[in-house]
Amino acid sequence: MSSPIKSFKDLEVFRNLYTACIEVMTVVIPQLPGCEKFDLKDQLSRSSKAAPRLVAEGYAKKHQKRGFQKYIDDAMAECNECVVSLEQIRDIYQIETTVCEKLINEYDKSARQLFNLAIAWDTFTNRRRTQPYADTGGDTSNTDRKDI
Repeated sequence: MSSPIKSFKDLEVFRNLYTACIEVMTVVIPQLPGCEKFDLKDQLSRSSKAAPRLVAEGYAKKHQKRGFQKYIDDAMAECNECVVSLEQIRDIYQIETTVCEKLINEYDKSARQLFNLAIAWDTFTNRRRTQPYADTGGDTSNTDRKDI
């Protein structure tokens, strides 16, 4: 059995997207030609960074069914955009084809995970709020404040 999810950082899909983003930004993006600065480079940079951010932001709104779903849907869209951009880089420029293929598979898997998370969330009824800082994996041991 898996451990309980206390933070967005506990979501496998967040961890996978974050890792993929780092690889895109450090391995693929720097090798794109200058003529792609305002097209593929810019677009892939934004979409790869947006996906894990949207999961994190959506998790903060997990108590709102529609709010959470919107962020998950948007993260799926960013994953799909990353897939297309990476396929274009692989097919047009033949840059890091093995890495691109691995990342394409990772973004495809993440989009499917997000879809399944959205379906599961439709039926999940215990959407209670967590204490501040619990959502970020922060220390909740010192919660003496009255406003928490």
